[in-house]
Amino acid sequence: MRVFQRFFVMNRAKRLTVSRRLSAAFCAFAACGAILACTPAYDWRTVMNNDDGYEITLPAKPRSDQREIQIAGQPMQMKMQTAEAGDAVFAVGTVVLPSADPALQRAALDFLQQGLARNVNAPPSARATQIELAAGGRVLGSEIDVKGTSGEKRESHAIHARFVARGVHVYQVAIVSGKEPPQEQADQFFTSFKLY
Repeated sequence: MRVFQRFFVMNRAKRLTVSRRLSAAFCAFAACGAILACTPAYDWRTVMNNDDGYEITLPAKPRSDQREIQIAGQPMQMKMQTAEAGDAVFAVGTVVLPSADPALQRAALDFLQQGLARNVNAPPSARATQIELAAGGRVLGSEIDVKGTSGEKRESHAIHARFVARGVHVYQVAIVSGKEPPQEQADQFFTSFKLY
């Protein structure tokens, strides 16, 4: 009888150990699942926009929109391609100018920079950057990083954007977010933008 009891106790102890290990493994698996569920999915895809002369990689299926804006007293169309991942909106805006006049390009660039910064009640402080050409080489552009609040709830937002003019096109490439995406995702987006 004692031998049987000892055997039973040992087996029970082994069963508890196995059960605890399985429980710990399940908890770890569940925790990983919860973390992955909270991590935004980045389903990168290359979008080639031949009409507006650029390509870019977006983190989700893009949506397109268009609206009329006024630059230097002239009505113009601004086309947008946007994609959302997590708490961030990744966007490319294109304004088609009536001519490649450098003064009009500058007015459009200023309009876009100031408009984005104004959305979070921050002054635009642009710095120079290089924008890649699909055929090789680079052209001079500018970029801003602004943080501030917007909306009735005064929610915090960050905007990182690049701007460039080429011919009759002026481009705005931006990430707008409440919680900034991981740096490697932001880098992927900005470095993938290339002009034709």
